[in-house]
Amino acid sequence: MFEDKERLKEIQRICLLAGHLMIEGGSEMSRVEDTMLRIARNAGVSDPQVFATPTGVFLTLDSGQLSQIEQVRERNINLELVDRVNNLSRQFANKEINLQELDEKLHDVATNTAAFPLWLQLIGAASLSSTLMILFFDSYDWLDFPAAAIVGCLGFLVYYFIQKYTRIRFLSELIAAMFMALLTYLIRLLVPECSIDKVLAGALMTLVPGLALTNALRDLFAGDLMSGIGRFVEAVMTALALGGGVGIIMRFLGA
Repeated sequence: MFEDKERLKEIQRICLLAGHLMIEGGSEMSRVEDTMLRIARNAGVSDPQVFATPTGVFLTLDSGQLSQIEQVRERNINLELVDRVNNLSRQFANKEINLQELDEKLHDVATNTAAFPLWLQLIGAASLSSTLMILFFDSYDWLDFPAAAIVGCLGFLVYYFIQKYTRIRFLSELIAAMFMALLTYLIRLLVPECSIDKVLAGALMTLVPGLALTNALRDLFAGDLMSGIGRFVEAVMTALALGGGVGIIMRFLGA
């Protein structure tokens, strides 16, 4: 009996770790719950119960006798993290690895899943800003194109460091949007032919919460109303921070 209890606790800990990593990587809640349930059932648990939200995951085993909640404080966009946890869950389901190996590999994923280097993220931000500007406005300009790339790249750099060194939600988006608006205004003063609207529309796309909105809709369609509404509100607050940052600068400068 004692050994069974210890095994259930081990299964619970592994399931919570898997769920924690997936939420941290930006997964939708239905996928988190499904992965945790599959791990528990493939480990021999007949009646696992899971409830996941963007800020924590709850798991109960043994007909409610063993319950625990795991809080998630940080959430990013790291789909490689989600993919690696999913692959480990499939390997465990296919009996390619045992429970102990799953535990070891999940801890390896938690500590050794590297994000893209900053220089590559900056290149991506510059490319995204300039190309989406063309997509939105269906026009190409030799002045607006590099301006959008520069503003998007430097604005993302400001966002990156503010987010890294502060825990205040939405502050990084607000300040980054203010910086982008100010930089675009200065570029317009130096090069009057540049369009503020086009440059800002492209540059701000690097910070628009596209994944959060997508996951919010997926959660709502899957019936996870609490997670869907919570993520939707988070995405709206991010959009308001971006719009507010631009509006403050433009209002102050009279642009």
